[in-house]
Amino acid sequence: MKKHLEFCLQVIVWLSLEQGLQDVAAGRSPTPPKTSSSVFDANLMFEFLLGGVEIDHDNNIVLLDKEMASMRTGRAFLSQINDNIPRSPSSMEQMATAHKSQNQPLTPDQFDGLVLSMVYSAQQAWHQDGEEHQEAWSEVLLQLANVTVHELRGSYLFSYA
Repeated sequence: MKKHLEFCLQVIVWLSLEQGLQDVAAGRSPTPPKTSSSVFDANLMFEFLLGGVEIDHDNNIVLLDKEMASMRTGRAFLSQINDNIPRSPSSMEQMATAHKSQNQPLTPDQFDGLVLSMVYSAQQAWHQDGEEHQEAWSEVLLQLANVTVHELRGSYLFSYA
């Protein structure tokens, strides 16, 4: 099970870096001028996650770096993840299914929610006591990663057919 989660976390990191690496390899600027705000937001989100997160007794994400948590952007990040991310495996599966059936690209807010849902799922899978609960969260994480890869590349990592 730990190997399974390590793979999922590697996929999340790979998804975060892949497009930038492809741009650099193709000789393009990895940060087009019109997306500098998005790149700044992504870097800030990465800093928050790198500082560490925990799930408290109320099932909310808490930043371990108290200084970052007290910043306005830190509070906005916590609000986004705690108010807009589904909290159960079944509701996350519904979200993944809805995104799969969508015939158009995700909006930036939908994509942010998808990535934050993967982070939440990874955190839940890692900290579950029972193997059944851990399996459920791991399966949700894989579904969300599959949708994310499709959004970025146009093809799925794996098919359920």
